[in-house]
Amino acid sequence: MKTTTRKLTTLAMLAALSVILVALVHIPFPPAPFLEYDPADVPIFIGTFLYGPAAGLGLTLVASVIQGTTVSAGSGIIGIIMHLLSTGTFVVLSGSIYRKYHNRAGAAAALVVGVLAMTLVMVGCNLVFTPIFMGQPVQKVINMLVPVIIPFNLMKAGINGLVTYLVYKPIGRLLRAEHAPQAA
Repeated sequence: MKTTTRKLTTLAMLAALSVILVALVHIPFPPAPFLEYDPADVPIFIGTFLYGPAAGLGLTLVASVIQGTTVSAGSGIIGIIMHLLSTGTFVVLSGSIYRKYHNRAGAAAALVVGVLAMTLVMVGCNLVFTPIFMGQPVQKVINMLVPVIIPFNLMKAGINGLVTYLVYKPIGRLLRAEHAPQAA
């Protein structure tokens, strides 16, 4: 029972951190300032590596709904769906790879696959949802794929993957130490 409570507490903390990061960090992407980098996926990726792809998917769902109804409410249901699809794809693929190859090389491979998959999913999401959200023709979105959408998503997912790679082990050790039974 303690392990489940601790795991849920850690996951809740990571979801809260994700929401805080998306609220505080917004770095515009110069070719398209309406696109902004945020590190909100880093806590989700850390939770995925700590507890597996199912936990990462749960974190993604919770963070997406909270973000999409509070700090990112302007994107509404479309933003929630796009975040669920893109980050959900990342955590399922990278979490599954890391679970099987639980070492630094496995983590690196998992993150690279996650970055590429997330970018590919965002291409599809942008083709479907951006014309609806922005009221633009699909052709305009197609024209933005190579110069804007693909580079932005590779950059955003790549930075978040790299940060996860660099901080996962120290944070993982810290969280596991917090969960260790305390001597009386």
